[in-house]
Amino acid sequence: MGKRIISQRRGKGSFTYSANSFRWKIRVKHRDYDEAEKTSSIKGKIIDLAHYKGHLAPVAIVQYENQEKNYIYAPENIKVNEEIESGPKAVVRSGNTLPLKNIPIGTHIYNVEMLPGDGGKLCRAPGMSGKIVSVSDDSVLIELPSKKQKKMHPLARATIGIITGKGRTEKPWVKAGKKHHAMRARGKLYPRTSGVAMNAVDHPFGSGRGRQHAKVKSPSPYAPPGRNVGPIRARRTGRKK
Repeated sequence: MGKRIISQRRGKGSFTYSANSFRWKIRVKHRDYDEAEKTSSIKGKIIDLAHYKGHLAPVAIVQYENQEKNYIYAPENIKVNEEIESGPKAVVRSGNTLPLKNIPIGTHIYNVEMLPGDGGKLCRAPGMSGKIVSVSDDSVLIELPSKKQKKMHPLARATIGIITGKGRTEKPWVKAGKKHHAMRARGKLYPRTSGVAMNAVDHPFGSGRGRQHAKVKSPSPYAPPGRNVGPIRARRTGRKK
């Protein structure tokens, strides 16, 4: 009897694959969806730029006029003591947060909400940003970093600009030990054994008398969990013409 492959073990939800979120001290999100966020705007000041566990991008600590403190991902070219604004009447400027319907077409945005008030779900990685494609009365079309276009609620909020920290993945690890400690801090499994390096009884790509995978890498959309390996539901296969 072979062992469970990684996709099956991950689905079980054991400690090996769970993030150590109890170590994360803050949550990066937009302000609470109060009256100021719905009808007017509120000003704040960047009091510090910091790094927190569980967040790959630098975090800006914001103090608002009402003494409320919040955490946002720092956009490019932001500075300490710089003023930002949040609300539908805010100025269209890097670091300010507005509803999608109030943002001009072609503007770069990040930390985009799926629904008004959820705090932000999309475009949250270092160097990432979306773009406003079109605006209508009932929806706003945005382009995600993957080039996929998605219709969003017009009152959902987003921050203007591009998240700082681009190029993080270009720095080499140099030593396996550095990557080991980084993966352990994030609750990631490391090292991961390649499927083609396993025996045939342990993985669909196992054996094969070499390093080639023994089966097609694109499984059926209806394949069971033990067979969902490789590019699942691939849009296309074969060499590009």
